[in-house]
Amino acid sequence: MGSTYSEINGPRLLADLRTLARFGKEGQGVNRLSFSPEDIEARAWLRGRMRDAGLNTQIDGVGNVFGQTPNVGRTVLIGSHTDTVPNGGWLDGAMGVIYGLEIARAMIEAGSLRDGGVDVISFADEESTYVVTLGSRSFVGELADSEITEGKSIVGETLVAALERAGYAGSARAALDPGRHTAYLEAHIEQGPRLEAEGKRIGVVTSIVGMRGMEASFQGQADHAGTTPMRLRKDAGAALFAFAAEVTAAFEETSAADTVWNFGHVVFEPGAGNVVPRAARLLIEYRDPSEGVLDAMETAVLKAADRVNREGKVVAETHRSFSLAPVAMNPNLVQCIEDSARHYKAPAVRMPSGAGHDAMHLARHLPTGMLFIPSIGGRSHDIAEDTSEEDIVLGAQVLARAVEAILAA
Repeated sequence: MGSTYSEINGPRLLADLRTLARFGKEGQGVNRLSFSPEDIEARAWLRGRMRDAGLNTQIDGVGNVFGQTPNVGRTVLIGSHTDTVPNGGWLDGAMGVIYGLEIARAMIEAGSLRDGGVDVISFADEESTYVVTLGSRSFVGELADSEITEGKSIVGETLVAALERAGYAGSARAALDPGRHTAYLEAHIEQGPRLEAEGKRIGVVTSIVGMRGMEASFQGQADHAGTTPMRLRKDAGAALFAFAAEVTAAFEETSAADTVWNFGHVVFEPGAGNVVPRAARLLIEYRDPSEGVLDAMETAVLKAADRVNREGKVVAETHRSFSLAPVAMNPNLVQCIEDSARHYKAPAVRMPSGAGHDAMHLARHLPTGMLFIPSIGGRSHDIAEDTSEEDIVLGAQVLARAVEAILAA
């Protein structure tokens, strides 16, 4: 292969991934929620594998598993997460962590540390069971102490209690070291169908899309559905449907090539077939790499609500429930990953990430790049998630060569 950095051990990489998938195994997938017994066991196992590879290791005060190559002055940081959504896939997040482990281990074994090494991190709670991207935001200094004290799971356990139960509370929190960490790389399954559909084996991520959530609520009047004439109704449900149709048409006009949106949740009150709805609520989420496109989409939502209010029968209100700004990947790292794919004659395409990742927080503090490999059938966040072993190994080889180029620069 021309460089010892690139000589990863494919069978060992796959064996580690398969072993990690046993913690919380659910059919072909994994049920490993943050700070569950399965997650705690997996973190302990991962720390042991890092230690066996020759890394200095710790599990920090929020659950991050951090391994550092000893006796080097500069490193490329490689990471992702090993927690899952309920009944999730075996590769989502986990693959990126094991890539880092294998690349660091291969470099140490080969003695290829003249230009630097690799540090590896598994960020805690990327899937936001307690706090949104807890581990990566802690690592880069974006996590407020109040978020730790106020964090709570959907079943009501506090984050403080979970950290104490896991044995992590009181441990020092790992932190980004700008003097040591020259770049951050994250590899991931695509979680979508594009690479498979286009016959590409490597996705070179150019940006992580911005995301916004809007909630629209409608207040009308409940009346008998059989005796109230249509023209006299103050129907919150009908107003919601007309609003959604108007927003859809506006989104189709303002959207760009990579824009997506979703109406994910609708509630009518009182929710009976013979009662005109007095209230209705709709959740809207939309994503795009451009802040300008997101602004235009938000304007469309506000205009549609204004139209409902001008009609005077139903009162419409909207508010933004969340907002995440788009994040660009470092252009030099984009080119580096693309060049590495070309070296292996792997068909590649530049593309945005439509999902959020820990990388969106690292990118604000450190040159950051991401690599995708295909998801079979585009499936993810489900036990059906899978990727071919050949693509898994190829992705690791491509990332390893990119690490070589970054350290040699």
